[in-house]
Amino acid sequence: MNFRSLDELWAFYMSQHSKPSTRRWHFAGTLTALLILISSIIFAWWVIFFVPIFGYGLAWYSHFFVEGNVPATFGHPIWSLMCDFKMFGLMLTGRMDREIKRLGKRPVLQVF
Repeated sequence: MNFRSLDELWAFYMSQHSKPSTRRWHFAGTLTALLILISSIIFAWWVIFFVPIFGYGLAWYSHFFVEGNVPATFGHPIWSLMCDFKMFGLMLTGRMDREIKRLGKRPVLQVF
């Protein structure tokens, strides 16, 4: 799919993250990647190698085994990373449900 703007991709991106557990896996991956990045700056530079492994690994796990789709990273790597940070920020500030409703999506009820 071709998108002309980040806003167009954002609506698609959210449709690919419809399950709360998918978003939680993304949150965990982004948080872990950020903590590893900080650790690599403070303690040892070679630890930076683990940033994409944990960041993408946890997110991709959620797409393949929870959501059942292909990560947007494969088609739009930079924009999907930007969308991931936006989703992370919305979740961190408790505004994710409001954004889902704004986009006309209903949260999917799920145990995990």
